[in-house]
Amino acid sequence: MRRGLGEMGLALSDYQLDQFYRYYELLTEWNKVMNLTAITELEEVVTKHFVDSLALVKAIPGSELSGARVMDLGTGAGFPGIPLKIAFPDMRVTLADSLNKRIKFLEEVIRQLDLKDGEAVHGRAEDLGKMGPYREQYDLCVSRAVANLSTLSEYCLPFVKVGGSFISYKSAEAETEVKEAQGAFKVLGGRVEDFIVFTLPGSDMRRMLVEIKKEKKLSGKYPRKAGLPGREPLK
Repeated sequence: MRRGLGEMGLALSDYQLDQFYRYYELLTEWNKVMNLTAITELEEVVTKHFVDSLALVKAIPGSELSGARVMDLGTGAGFPGIPLKIAFPDMRVTLADSLNKRIKFLEEVIRQLDLKDGEAVHGRAEDLGKMGPYREQYDLCVSRAVANLSTLSEYCLPFVKVGGSFISYKSAEAETEVKEAQGAFKVLGGRVEDFIVFTLPGSDMRRMLVEIKKEKKLSGKYPRKAGLPGREPLK
């Protein structure tokens, strides 16, 4: 863990590393009774979940993450939001997922790790993105969810305030996806700010972070009703 963090210029206290280990224990304990992750070996969890989540610093400096309001959409077992919150305690993070049983797990993680200014919210992106407490309220929306960028942008950009960013965690082969989603970005008031390709520390996995900058307020017609962004991605 320290080696992977060092490669990204991050250093954590012993207390933060203890939080990560407790998170691992909770993840594997709850995973016995519900499907949270197929990756359970400690070394793999550290590399493929913890370090991968924290690789966001390759796109956004840690100084900007401290104090930022961040939405983690389709968070699943809490990635990348929980690792980011542990590493940057001053971050205000909302973990959103459509499965309530995952939210119960995340609430327990937040409680046991004493993650202040962390909340878990149950709901679909299409519904939450229309609600006042969440719509265009965040400096940053992040997602490791598996979906094409056109669909993910319609899910995520509604949460981002003008001047903020949506960052998608992708494999290094996602350049075609980025090109195909240009029309969707424009419709949703965003543009590609950057995409960063890197090798995940401690592995040979090639990864990409795609940053979409929010340039203007979103039309009230987006996100469209539940199911449509996935079935009929914007072009």
